[in-house]
Amino acid sequence: MATHNMEHLRTFLTVYRVGSLTEAARMLGISQPTASTHVHSLELNLGLRLFERSPVGVTPTPKADELARDIAPHIDALDDLAFMSNVSGADESLHLGGPAEFLTAMLLPGTPELTQAIGVRLRIRFGLVDDLLEQLRAGHLDLVVSAVRPRVQGVTASPLFDEEFVLVAAPSWQTSLPGDEPVEAELARIPVVAYAENLPIVRRYWRTVFHRRPDDLRSNCIVPDLRGVRAAVLAGAGMSVLPSYLVQEDLVAGKLVTLHTPEFAPLNTVYLATRTGDLNRNHPLRSLASAIERLSQTSGNSPTKP
Repeated sequence: MATHNMEHLRTFLTVYRVGSLTEAARMLGISQPTASTHVHSLELNLGLRLFERSPVGVTPTPKADELARDIAPHIDALDDLAFMSNVSGADESLHLGGPAEFLTAMLLPGTPELTQAIGVRLRIRFGLVDDLLEQLRAGHLDLVVSAVRPRVQGVTASPLFDEEFVLVAAPSWQTSLPGDEPVEAELARIPVVAYAENLPIVRRYWRTVFHRRPDDLRSNCIVPDLRGVRAAVLAGAGMSVLPSYLVQEDLVAGKLVTLHTPEFAPLNTVYLATRTGDLNRNHPLRSLASAIERLSQTSGNSPTKP
């Protein structure tokens, strides 16, 4: 195929991966009409219909599937070379976003491994998941650790880590409870240190373990950071539900105790999200994702398979 069609092929592959001409145009830095013209010209040159258009996007035809399989390795390899060429002549960075608690506890202790894996500067950004995923979609971040399954057009995610949640308090609260395994009504006597006003993490735990809403609980402190919740619980302010990776050392040292041990601990799957297709064409990003997966697996919680 003629070399002057290279940009048409790149546009086709991007549209194929994200399922939208508008989104592909944004990612490539071209206008939507230009992206549409690229795809239409390619269809004319090949004598094939590559996409079925609809109001919600485009659907690839079987011929498009075949073409994408044939050209993707070559387009991605060329993009890899272009990226590395840019890195050699500039102060390039990869941008990683995620919840402060998870990144600080799980990934930042492995910063040397992360930076050595990618060979460029690593920039970390903390934030809330919706904002981080929008920044990823818009190209301001390269990879996001997400505590919810992303449902954003142009973003692809894979399971990374299963957070296990535990109900914990300072030892003094355990001594005030009768028996080794207190019932729900007895736990309701202990004030809650919460992440938010509506007790989102505690509420999920209660519904999973006790099969009801925690209507009887009362909060005495709201801290919008799980590290702050942990600090308040350590100080004896009350009980809370926290991810096990954040309190494991405190439990081993006896600074915190588990107030209740359910038969099946509540879990939440954490995802690793990138723009669709980026991992295939960006070698440093693939290396960063692999290093993050290795560091996460050392916790002992393997990711859930879809």
